[in-house]
Amino acid sequence: MREFGVGVGLLARGFRLVLSSGSMLLKGAVPALLSSLVLFGGLVALAVNLGDLVSWMTPFADGWSQTWQTILRIGVGISVAVLAVAVSVLVFGALTLIIGGPFYESIAEQVEDTELGGVPSAQQVGWGRSAWIGVRDAVLLIARIVLWGIVLFALGFVPVVGQVVVPVLAVLVGAWLLAVELTAIPFVRRGQGLKERRRALKGRRAMTLGFGTPVYLLCLIPLAALVVFPAAMAGGTLLAHRALTEPR
Repeated sequence: MREFGVGVGLLARGFRLVLSSGSMLLKGAVPALLSSLVLFGGLVALAVNLGDLVSWMTPFADGWSQTWQTILRIGVGISVAVLAVAVSVLVFGALTLIIGGPFYESIAEQVEDTELGGVPSAQQVGWGRSAWIGVRDAVLLIARIVLWGIVLFALGFVPVVGQVVVPVLAVLVGAWLLAVELTAIPFVRRGQGLKERRRALKGRRAMTLGFGTPVYLLCLIPLAALVVFPAAMAGGTLLAHRALTEPR
């Protein structure tokens, strides 16, 4: 639990840095706003059509008793909604980083210079490279969440267990993958790719989850990401530094 608390503290430190710097907050908020508008429309469309989608997915339950049909379809509906939210948060992260790559690189650089003493021989990421990294990482990470989604979807068919276990697992998986996304720029500035990033973060798994879990949950609040995402980038830069300089 101590390591988990350290991760939460890194995010809190990120909030402090961003809220004390109007330029950092503004640079991080604009791309997050554009991404939020796009994904909010998609989630609203899913919510409106969720009942019809669940019925289409479970035609075999049409002849069941009303009680068991309702239990099953509520479970499946929760699983679909949880998976959709998990994917949407990751897509939001990737899309925001693609749109605002130079802005978030600037935040990472500012945090590294003021809080970490700079990064010797730091690589400049640039918008083109940042966009490519964002797209590549998004595809790989969303593929992982879809694989996990199959497991969570199957669990959703189990009464009670599915409704309790699925949301918790979805948050933890989504938090982990979001933390991997948010540390991309500081790792790339140090010449580290996705493979090295995942290895380093696995070495500090509890700390990574302590950072990623509140970011994930806060991003579920409409428009909160306008402040959360810049703070998460600052906190993710601190997390990357910890994972690389203090490995377990």
